[in-house]
Amino acid sequence: MDKLRGALDFCIRHQTVLGYSIVSLLTAASEHIFSSVVFQCPCNSGNMLYGSVFLIVPAFILFLLGYMVNTLTWRLLTGRCPPETGCGCSPWTTCTRYCLVMMPVTVRALVAPLTWIAVALLTASFYECAASGNGLIRNLMCKDEECRKQLVQIPCNEKLSKTISGDFLSLQAQSQLIGWFLIAFIMTAALISTCISRCRSPVSYVQLKFWKIYLEKEKELFKTKAKEHATRLAEINTNCFFEATQPAALQTPSNEDWQKISFLYTLNSKEQYYSIIHKFVNTNRGSSVGFREGDQNPPVLGFVDEMSASESGF
Repeated sequence: MDKLRGALDFCIRHQTVLGYSIVSLLTAASEHIFSSVVFQCPCNSGNMLYGSVFLIVPAFILFLLGYMVNTLTWRLLTGRCPPETGCGCSPWTTCTRYCLVMMPVTVRALVAPLTWIAVALLTASFYECAASGNGLIRNLMCKDEECRKQLVQIPCNEKLSKTISGDFLSLQAQSQLIGWFLIAFIMTAALISTCISRCRSPVSYVQLKFWKIYLEKEKELFKTKAKEHATRLAEINTNCFFEATQPAALQTPSNEDWQKISFLYTLNSKEQYYSIIHKFVNTNRGSSVGFREGDQNPPVLGFVDEMSASESGF
């Protein structure tokens, strides 16, 4: 039991890294299935289009799915421009703010498509097919018309690759080199962005750990309380319907209260608040002027309470 509890604690502490790892592994497995079972290069003038579609289109679909499955996307969009009031600010201001807010969502959404492209380049099947039909590569690798005709047959005949490559790297080698350079670039960019993010942290390392613990516990308690309250409200309404009685009073947050706690709260060193709910209950239920004004600033480098939103499903 202690080992199981330790394993669960480890998974909870490293759920973000484990989540990215699982997504990457599933994407790599899907790419392997596509390249070995579904993909069949035509080995004719359509090589460029066929190979490019298999390399880029699945990555684009995974990118869109990354937005769709992230709860923060819908938290940001839901109820922001209702028909009766509109967006409440200029389109340019709204667009700029939402672009800044969606930056961390975009980074998460890029994990799967970049994994697809990197793995596809290392296996080389898609690139080899697309490059064999590319006019620029054809002109670089071939000096006569016969060579150009044979180039499109490389994906279907491995022996041709050795005879045509000459002084140039084979198409498979080119693909693998690009793949490793892409992986190195991604890892470097991730390291640099993480370093910049931590350097610009508004709080210390220990307080940042406390903030994450608080968000996790608040998420758990909010979900439990919401279920209890919803269950109680449903019981009252159902009983009144069947028994033809008047409902008992049950205090439920107003629409305005729900709207206020749907804002994203940026963690900063000037306020001793750790979430939007924490700030809401300590500013007279969000009636203070500074409540709305302080939350109009776009979150910077991920130090916002969106972690609980993206992981809890709220």
